[in-house]
Amino acid sequence: MAKRISVIVSQGQSANPSKRALEEDLVTALIMEPGIDVAVVPHLYDLKPDGTGVLALQGVGGDMIVLSWLYERATRWTLDRVGVRGQEGVTLLKPEDDDEDDDVLDEEAEDKHRVIDQRDLPKRKIYCIDLRVADQVQPYLDEIKRIASEAQTQVVGLTGWLGGSPGGDAMQRFLKPTNDTALGATPDSAPAANGNGNGKGNGSVDGNGHASPADSSPSTEEAPREPLRVEETGGRRWYPVIDYSRCTNCMECIDFCLFGVYGVDGVETILVEQPDNCRKGCPACSRVCPENAIIFPQHKTPAIAGSADAASGLKIDLSKLFGAPESNESAAEVAARERDEQLLAAGRDAVGMTVGIPQPKEHRAGDEEKDELDDLIDELDELDL
Repeated sequence: MAKRISVIVSQGQSANPSKRALEEDLVTALIMEPGIDVAVVPHLYDLKPDGTGVLALQGVGGDMIVLSWLYERATRWTLDRVGVRGQEGVTLLKPEDDDEDDDVLDEEAEDKHRVIDQRDLPKRKIYCIDLRVADQVQPYLDEIKRIASEAQTQVVGLTGWLGGSPGGDAMQRFLKPTNDTALGATPDSAPAANGNGNGKGNGSVDGNGHASPADSSPSTEEAPREPLRVEETGGRRWYPVIDYSRCTNCMECIDFCLFGVYGVDGVETILVEQPDNCRKGCPACSRVCPENAIIFPQHKTPAIAGSADAASGLKIDLSKLFGAPESNESAAEVAARERDEQLLAAGRDAVGMTVGIPQPKEHRAGDEEKDELDDLIDELDELDL
């Protein structure tokens, strides 16, 4: 099988003409490129976990490139929470002011155990590209072609779940269910597994599971493939996304959040269990995370929305980085205030700093004052022997 790579274009939340034009121009350019399968899905962050868009993404079996109107970190970990996982692919298309440098990470952070260390990720790579980097198609096209040319592993592209290749069982079952109780897809209306019934080209899938055929004709050369267009209804969502490359599973977020958003899985790893319990517009838990591992992709503050700045170990004023107002409030105090506002709006009592916010050891009730031995131990710790 020839090597193919899947490119996913995630549409923006707004109907901004310039954004839509960039998306469509990019799709038009990509379908002319050999070895590339293209799909267009609604805004990645708004996809329902059991919807058509997520099912389509889960059906991609090989390397994939995802372009969205989100920071790269936000895209990667939004995909992760719906089970679309892989090795992090490195993209060279970055914002001009992106001066991220791995060398500035503090040494202490490198010694911490991260949740991602426990994971056995698929060998395929996922490349995430921010559509806000450039306003012209060419930079994106050049980067996608570079990634495609460097792909060393054989991939199962979108044809994997539309054309009968291995890895396409999920989408095939969705398009052509074996029972007559499936909503929106019956034996009379279900399309063939490849979307158009003839095994050639791609089609489109709407929110009810109906596929529309795409015209294709035999050719000795690869003809342009129509993009798969996934349609899904639903409003805008608001929930946290966990960056497991930063998360140490400290559980401070589950202690802090009083709305039941967080939970743990079978191996006691933190996860966003009830995302729609989150209070719209509230990013408070991200402010108390000691590792800056909680992302709210739609927040106006870059560090909370997934900017690479939040992934660095620079010793900076976190309260300012995370959008705290010009006051003497710390990041924890801002978080407590934001949480209280949401508690009151929900008809509950405010709790201030008394719940879910760890206090510095020297300020905890019942702690004795440090003696000379404590000072000596602190000095030894600073030597980093």
